Amino acid sequence: MGKRKVRVAVIFGGRSGEHEVSLASAASVMQAMDKDRYEIHPIGITRSGRWLVGGDPMQALQSGVAERALLGTGEEARDSRGGLVVGARGALVPGMEEVHFPDVDVVFPVLHGPYGEDGTLQGLLEMADMAYVGAGVLGSALGMDKVAMKDVFRARGLPVAPYVHLLARDWRARPEEWVARIEAELGYPCFVKPANLGSSVGITKAHHRSELERGMEEAAQYDRKLLVERGINAREIEVSVLGNDDPEASVPGEIVPSNEFYDYAAKYLDGKSELLIPAPISPEQTRRAQELAVRAFAAVDCAGMARVDFLLCRDSGELYVNEVNTIPGFTAISMYPKLWEASGLPYPQLIDRLIELAIERHEERRRLRSEYPGARREG
Repeated sequence: MGKRKVRVAVIFGGRSGEHEVSLASAASVMQAMDKDRYEIHPIGITRSGRWLVGGDPMQALQSGVAERALLGTGEEARDSRGGLVVGARGALVPGMEEVHFPDVDVVFPVLHGPYGEDGTLQGLLEMADMAYVGAGVLGSALGMDKVAMKDVFRARGLPVAPYVHLLARDWRARPEEWVARIEAELGYPCFVKPANLGSSVGITKAHHRSELERGMEEAAQYDRKLLVERGINAREIEVSVLGNDDPEASVPGEIVPSNEFYDYAAKYLDGKSELLIPAPISPEQTRRAQELAVRAFAAVDCAGMARVDFLLCRDSGELYVNEVNTIPGFTAISMYPKLWEASGLPYPQLIDRLIELAIERHEERRRLRSEYPGARREG
């Protein structure tokens, strides 16, 4: 009798603005997984938060049939509530039926942005005592919140570019005060970002006051917490990190964006940005980037995988840690897997290693005590 396949649930879609990016990453992951080694269970999450289990969730999300069937239109759509499993009432989604969450060995979340990459899903899986790929609750939450992340980096002595953070409601209440502070502390150009989002959604570059004001309004549409960073004349360097408590760094890569900065269009739409692997930087800069990447990974308590993004100042040569991405883009042409491929670890083997790391970490957690013996009562 042959060895049983490892049962893997791949979760994708989700409620964030990176829904489409998640579908592309998950499709690539599932296609690359060794079908002789893994039993794959795709699980989709609609934009409204409904979970699709069984059938073909990928097709249901890509075609839009799930959203139309579950939400309807108008007031019905706005009032719709989420749920963990699609019900069988009148076959709500064609090809889908009422089923329980599959009995799996490990979960592979491929959810970018809030409601999946930010610790929410990870907390659910922890409560269910399930092994899963990637960072835990704390690492995921810190990796998503750019303000908290940079605060931790700074506290751990990692170099970060100057920044200012505020709440959207404070901006709306006192815009002139905040403009004055940002101009005094950061100057122009500066970058305005929602604190909790990825894929450059909601990010703008401000060269003067009116662009700053428009950028703040744009970012406030996506998050209650806003981040403004000093603009640096920089090259964009990225390093992939892999491991749990003893992580390793890949060779660095460089992104040459097609636009003024690496925005959503440059990442996903126009196809004109260049990826230089390995990055054309000095051996000393390479070692420095790899060292800082591992330190940043540990600083926010990451596990499994992360892509660490840097700004390499063209004027001073200073390397700044920009952010950690705990569930980076994962198509075969995304930077995270391409950097590992250039480091000697091909895409399918990278997926194997991530699943191994997830199971190892789960087994380690299960060896910990979950109750205090002294608290037991005598019967």
